[in-house]
Amino acid sequence: MRAALVLLAVPLLAQPPVAPTGSATESPNGQNVSGYNILQSFEVGYRWNTVGGDEDMYRSTVNYGNGLRLLSSSLSVQSKNGKGKWFDQIVLNTLGLGNDPYQFASLRIEKNQIYRYDLTWRSNAYYNPGLTIANGEHFMDTVRNMQDQDLTLFPQGRFKLFLGYSRNTQSGPALTTIQLFDSRGDEYPLFSNVRREQNEYRVGGEVNFWGFRLNAMHGWEDFKDDTPVSITTPSQGNNPDDLNQINSFTRSEPYHGTSPYWRVNLFREGAKYWAVNGRFTYVAGKRAFVLDELAAGTNRLGTPAQRQVVSFGDAQRPAATGNLTFSFFPVEWLTVTNQTSLYNIRMVGNSYFIQFDNGLPSSPVLPYEFLGIQTVANTTDAIARVKSWLSVRAGYGYSSRRIRSIEGDASGGQLFEQFNNTNEGTIGLTLRPLKPLSINLDAEIGRADKPIYTISDKNYHALRARIDYKLRQVHLSAFARSDYNTNSNSITLYAEHTRQYGLDASWSANTWFSIDTSYARLHVDSIGGLAYFSGTPSREVTTTSSFYESNIHSGNLAARFTVFKRADLSMGMSIVQDVGITSGKVVPAPAPFAAVQSFPLRYLSPQAKISYKITEKLRWNLGYQYYGYRDDLVVIQDYRAQTGYTSLSWSF
Repeated sequence: MRAALVLLAVPLLAQPPVAPTGSATESPNGQNVSGYNILQSFEVGYRWNTVGGDEDMYRSTVNYGNGLRLLSSSLSVQSKNGKGKWFDQIVLNTLGLGNDPYQFASLRIEKNQIYRYDLTWRSNAYYNPGLTIANGEHFMDTVRNMQDQDLTLFPQGRFKLFLGYSRNTQSGPALTTIQLFDSRGDEYPLFSNVRREQNEYRVGGEVNFWGFRLNAMHGWEDFKDDTPVSITTPSQGNNPDDLNQINSFTRSEPYHGTSPYWRVNLFREGAKYWAVNGRFTYVAGKRAFVLDELAAGTNRLGTPAQRQVVSFGDAQRPAATGNLTFSFFPVEWLTVTNQTSLYNIRMVGNSYFIQFDNGLPSSPVLPYEFLGIQTVANTTDAIARVKSWLSVRAGYGYSSRRIRSIEGDASGGQLFEQFNNTNEGTIGLTLRPLKPLSINLDAEIGRADKPIYTISDKNYHALRARIDYKLRQVHLSAFARSDYNTNSNSITLYAEHTRQYGLDASWSANTWFSIDTSYARLHVDSIGGLAYFSGTPSREVTTTSSFYESNIHSGNLAARFTVFKRADLSMGMSIVQDVGITSGKVVPAPAPFAAVQSFPLRYLSPQAKISYKITEKLRWNLGYQYYGYRDDLVVIQDYRAQTGYTSLSWSF
């Protein structure tokens, strides 16, 4: 849970490219044509790259290649008097069209008081070589295309109508593996042609009455995965020296579903002494699948073997959530907020499995029949502005969760039930001893009597502190956070500790120079018990612990200069490094587990770019960026890459 904060502090996979420039070329006044003011610009250029080391790792994290690009473009058409015949506004923006792996376009067309149309389109090329888990045999090279379209009728009126459509597709080649024909058989790589698609249709409206705003939306979300898997030629598998061989393999596993839903929101704001808002969502999810798999070949003894697997099932997954929030302002210096939330989800269905080995069937299995989770929570928070320089806040929250499940087998189902209650309290204050200075301090403590998972919060507390100083062109801030969680149940013990520290500074010296810098450190350590089977004959091992420690340092520096009002120069540096274990808390563990108690790595990316104004409407741009990645655990993934571009920006 809190370990997910690691992802927030490691921007390894999301470094921005050095293009586009972001420097304006068009005249700030635009051009007036037939009652409209028009601003537009295009940046067209060539991107290049060189890669040393593991090119697959580069492609999975950066993936920029060579070729011409429409790096960016923008178009703005605005009605001068707000009374255009067919539209009053058109805004179009694009990024990376042509050959970039990450492409984007957005469009808005609006006619005041009549309609507003919004379109967003994205295309992401996803590459995953899977080297660390299956020697490259779990490979994926797909493209995901996403679009969202929304039409609002009477956007400025007291009554609005909404229509919407979204589409998400994924397609491309992939590899996976299968093990046949018994537990001592061989592994075979399988080719698949990924075909996944999701469509969503929406209709709704909004009405304002008596100071309330009621918003309702009804939608239908349909999903299908029709990815076929096959082997078309005989294969000896990963071990060509054994007698295992597969002659043919086909697998068809369509998976379809639909999720019609309702969303209703009610807001009442602007009253002197109170405000209220409520949200309600209901989804009636349904899913169904069929798997038909047929394999033919020879087993480890060289005997002809044939296996057919048939599995099918369906399920309903209705889910309802709702919350109601009341805010009270009895006096000017006090705000009290109470929120009640309800979450209820049920999964009801059956699935069946049957396997034929050389024509002999095995017994069917019912993995599950029912799972239900219901949570009710209530929180109350109060903020008191004691002085102009002091505010105090406090809160208390309670939640109760009920979990029920029925697992099916050949002899019938058995009901399992579990309850979990959580109590938590918060307290904090805000200090403003000086006008440009603010200090925020917060603390939280919580207790859960029976958490559902080993890593769930049980006995936990958190501390937060932040300082901000802003005066004219200088902005300084610092923060510190600490989280503790200890969880123990009948299976294993789990404990986690997270600490974060950070500093940020920015200075805009004048119109031609500015600088920004930041530093953050994230420390995470966790320990939990392991339970697994090992040896021959197999025996359960419960005396081993899993320990993990991460110490991530990240820093960023960026500076921007304007030279003689003709050229904009910017430079930057990003560095992220996990130094691994620094506390000396190495926990004795078998070799496979001891090797992964930390993941030391370093990521370095300096960049620079210049944009030179040739004329008022034409600029020449040049950019360069270096990527250096070093992984101390899996050294074969290290790489060094250089990317750059040159382009022309033109407005007309």
